[in-house]
Amino acid sequence: MKGPRIIYLIFFVVFVGILCQGLYDIHPFGEPREPAMDDYFIANAQSERAVNNVVTSIVFDYRGFDTLGEAAVLFTAVISVAALFRKEE
Repeated sequence: MKGPRIIYLIFFVVFVGILCQGLYDIHPFGEPREPAMDDYFIANAQSERAVNNVVTSIVFDYRGFDTLGEAAVLFTAVISVAALFRKEE
């Protein structure tokens, strides 16, 4: 019975080590790593997409297919939950 405990302890220590390393590598909140991309969107959103809201231009124009994929996943989840909880007659 002592063998599995040692294995679980080793896995736990490795997991905690990976978690601590990941937390150590996180950059500070509010400081983006690539500010050039942000500057590009702010400078060119209105002239390229003819909208005043930069967030809207990013979500619907620059990342339109990504937004469509997220909507498809959300729709699939809602339909699945509705099918799961429907009443049988």
